Amino acid sequence: MAPLAILALAIPALLVLALLVPPGLTAQTVPTGALDEVEDSVSVDLPGAAFPGAYPGPSPWTFPVDPESAPRPEVRAVRTHEPIVIDGRMDEAAWDLAIPVGHFVQGVPDLGMPATQPTVVRILYDDTHLYLGVVNYDSEMDRLMIAGLEHDFSPGAGDLFAVSIDPFLDRRNSFLFFVNPGGALRDEQTFNDSRNVSVAWEGPIQAQVAHTDSAWVVEMAIPFSTLRFDANRPVQDWGINFLRRVRRSNESSYWSPLSRREVIHRMSRAGTMTGLEGIQPGRNLTVKPFALAADSRGQAVADAQTGSRADAGVDLKYGITPGLTMDLTYRTDFAQAELDQEQVNLTRFSLFFPERREFFIENAGVFQFGDQNERNYRMGASLRDFTLFHSRRIGLTQGGEPIPIVGGGRVTGRAGDFEVGVLNMQTEAFGERPGENFSVARVKRNVLGNSDIGLLVVNRQGTGELGQGSYNRSWGADANLRLLGNLVITSYLAGTAGSEPGSSGFAWRTGAAWRDRFWNTSAFVRRVDEDFDPGVGFVRRRDALHRYATVGIHHQPEGSWLQEAAPYVEVDYISNLGGLLETRIVSGGLNLSVRSGESFSVTVNDRFERLGDPFAIASGVVLQPGDYAFRDAVVSVESSSARSLIGRVQVGRGEFWSGTRTSLSTRASWRPRYDLFTEISMERNEVELPEGDFRADVARGALRYAWSTRLSGSAFLQYNRQTEQWVSNTRINFRHAPMSDVFLIFTQRHRSGMDGPQERSVALKVTRLVAF
Repeated sequence: MAPLAILALAIPALLVLALLVPPGLTAQTVPTGALDEVEDSVSVDLPGAAFPGAYPGPSPWTFPVDPESAPRPEVRAVRTHEPIVIDGRMDEAAWDLAIPVGHFVQGVPDLGMPATQPTVVRILYDDTHLYLGVVNYDSEMDRLMIAGLEHDFSPGAGDLFAVSIDPFLDRRNSFLFFVNPGGALRDEQTFNDSRNVSVAWEGPIQAQVAHTDSAWVVEMAIPFSTLRFDANRPVQDWGINFLRRVRRSNESSYWSPLSRREVIHRMSRAGTMTGLEGIQPGRNLTVKPFALAADSRGQAVADAQTGSRADAGVDLKYGITPGLTMDLTYRTDFAQAELDQEQVNLTRFSLFFPERREFFIENAGVFQFGDQNERNYRMGASLRDFTLFHSRRIGLTQGGEPIPIVGGGRVTGRAGDFEVGVLNMQTEAFGERPGENFSVARVKRNVLGNSDIGLLVVNRQGTGELGQGSYNRSWGADANLRLLGNLVITSYLAGTAGSEPGSSGFAWRTGAAWRDRFWNTSAFVRRVDEDFDPGVGFVRRRDALHRYATVGIHHQPEGSWLQEAAPYVEVDYISNLGGLLETRIVSGGLNLSVRSGESFSVTVNDRFERLGDPFAIASGVVLQPGDYAFRDAVVSVESSSARSLIGRVQVGRGEFWSGTRTSLSTRASWRPRYDLFTEISMERNEVELPEGDFRADVARGALRYAWSTRLSGSAFLQYNRQTEQWVSNTRINFRHAPMSDVFLIFTQRHRSGMDGPQERSVALKVTRLVAF
């Protein structure tokens, strides 16, 4: 059967399968057919709705708890010599010896108050694993919300338990594991006290869930070889925190208290786990070979990639030291990577597309350099404006087409007080493109507790006859100071040089921000030379001196239906390096959030733009040089993610350059059952200008279905009116062993008015993890 016919059948087939499965489960119903029911075998009582005796001993807290001044709690892990079977039952005698902890404290919605649903955690360990046994009591078990059965489920859409572990006790970095009531697992690695998260990181973790009449019980086994730690310490103290989320009431509670604006991997506020003795991290050597069979055809497919092909490669991961990990890859392939989301561009600057390839996402936070945001601070810029290293420049054209990668390696981790990262990748010659070698080196040192200073060096070098003499080099130094608990001072200096004319220049920035329970304010100055050209980075705007300032407040009334009211004002003032004003934006806004999870925002913008050259804003529509002043307003409403049907609507209306623009952005997500998720979204822009009227629209549809925690499927469809392009992607994923998958992927791109597809491909990829 032709790939097009297979693709045409795949999307409706997934929907039919979803509808044919017995419908006895909704997003609010516990899947008792898929999970085991267990007897009350845990040593604590599993009582009714009142939960008498659920907590181990009296509460250590005086309520309300102030997270900023609360002491760090401690829990002791107990060694076991009895084998632990991970089945969610906790029926081994060793669990009776474990020391229970609980008394979680709300971060949302009632800051500092006791959790409404008790959670009791026990910790055991042996020579090879850390074990967690967790009893999540719930007075309404029939209203549990399950956010899916697939691996790496969406953590914000349902009930869950999570643990964040800091084996080096540096209060900055952690391994993070989520488990939902359906037994699905999500794992992440976090850096720099919650500022950077690697969602692509995976560990061979075991987790099982079972249900009683009054609780859902989690058993989890985490290999020490996965966590990595300093083996030279005979007695280990680790940072640790636990999260319990009850989605129907929009409640998040923590063992070590956190504020509303903090998250589970904010390790500077985590508790401490003691009692680990005589453990070793092991070799941590894994080999992951893959085999691929694919067929690609279409007008936009390069001749070298047209037709059927077979390929194979391998990834290797090795723990060089307890703190440093080496990754090697050969014949690197990203067939299973998600496609880019189509975007609307009504500016005269380039769009930023995020990295979606697993190898580059993992540990990406180590290499970040540029306009980094601080969580919950209004900073005015992000990595979408400038980043000195953007891994999408490796192995992809500017249009997103793949360039074959021969292979490469990466070393990341910690060495003493230093965080280090080294990356080297080699691409093949492709058409008229030369082969290229990419090298990146990053080092950061912790200073003043939770601050850091660092250096980054990037080299892009042409190889072979076509690439002889071609190079681009970038370097930078940065400092991120976090003082007084609320003050953040950021600065960087970066430079570039290359073989091409006009590629040598500098960029710098300095700024400060303050965020506490009431104030949110920041300011920065950034300068980018016209010839600043990071060949493996992204810079949105050159020849610019950007000044930014904002001030806002966060009013959080007690005992009200209103969770927070946050008015603000901000100003962007951007001139070229000759001092001529090019952009000025003055914005005022109000963000409201309510206890049930709904949110509302309104923003009013006053803009000035100066064009020095003609600007083709759309096909056949050209704006002439001159000064343009215009105003607009945007209103947005979003429903709570605690609902099965989630909606968001954003409406904008106002002046736009020489005319007007009306914009509408909508998104509707529906999870009628715990195993089925659908989403439809649309961005619509109607622009009326004297130079010509046009529309710029993007529409997207998504469907995901999980037969189990090991087998899932997804289908995506996108349409971009600006490019007149349809893109569809269907993927089936079977996890046949831990971190080992079978992928079947169908992709098609079609441009309106063209005969035949631009691209039509089908791929089958099999991976297998082997641990030593």
